[in-house]
Amino acid sequence: MIVPTITSKLSDLLGCRHPILCAGMGGPARSELAAAVNAAGGFGMLGMVRESPELIRQEIAETRRHTARPFAVNLIPAGTKPELLRAELDTCFAEKVPALCFFWDVRPDLVAEAKAAGCTVLYQVGWPEDAFAAEAAGADVIIAQGVEAGGHVRGTLPLAVLLGQLAGKLNVPLVATGGIASGHDVAAAFSLGADGVQCGTAFLVATESFAHDYHKQRIVAAKAGDTVHTDLFAINWPPNSPVRVLRNSVVEAAGGKLWGYHPDELPREVIAEDNGAPMHKYDTNSPLRTTTGNLEAMALYAGEGAARITAIRPAKDILEDLMRDAAATLTGLAARVG
Repeated sequence: MIVPTITSKLSDLLGCRHPILCAGMGGPARSELAAAVNAAGGFGMLGMVRESPELIRQEIAETRRHTARPFAVNLIPAGTKPELLRAELDTCFAEKVPALCFFWDVRPDLVAEAKAAGCTVLYQVGWPEDAFAAEAAGADVIIAQGVEAGGHVRGTLPLAVLLGQLAGKLNVPLVATGGIASGHDVAAAFSLGADGVQCGTAFLVATESFAHDYHKQRIVAAKAGDTVHTDLFAINWPPNSPVRVLRNSVVEAAGGKLWGYHPDELPREVIAEDNGAPMHKYDTNSPLRTTTGNLEAMALYAGEGAARITAIRPAKDILEDLMRDAAATLTGLAARVG
């Protein structure tokens, strides 16, 4: 059965059938997930934040081994030491990746460099002014992140409010992200003027995601209100870099104090390890397939859409259900307009 889609200038630009992007989640979004999303007609990303050039090169090669479709590599300059960022960029350029996605503060110099290297540039932002700045710098796609998003959250505006500030005011495709976990969410984003959506938590639970099964199971079990917006998980990132995570023992122990933490002032208590590297309590690492230790106390990233996720499934099934339900919802709404 042919899965319906939504016509979008985003799909034409990125070379995908469906205007659905898989967020470049650092850790979970590796080649297996990116290729699976591509195979299902979406647009995959590799989450290579603070990864070594060797791993980036390996993941690009593996992605290409499984898909001939375009994909992106996601980097976060603000969360990466300059020398490592330089090595990451040089690797991406040498490997001629089709697209780069940047997040956090807007870096016009990096946009210009990526464009000069022949990359399509996507820029994820949390504020209207950053969206306009990224477009002015030459970004080809703007990803507007609402405060409902899991992981690192740049702004404080709800997605609907942010889209209201941007829809119809940009000359490049606008992608909505933050709390999108169902076809109804996708339809709502399009109704508010988005040209596409990006899903993180919805694909974090995919069979192909590199996230640890414990993390996936916690998301499946989550109910409305189980996520918190906080800067409690701060080690490894600059100050004032909030995240959205599932409640766990670390959050509960903090009581009502969810804000005001500085990465340099938090204790360095090793609670887990990944490939020999120590993972600390309060740091920003989430549990991956290769992580061992006290997984419950780690940063369990999840957006507010987690309550609508009910199973660990292949990325293909997740994406196709999103499209079917979104198309049906939009068709139903159109039929009600008299």
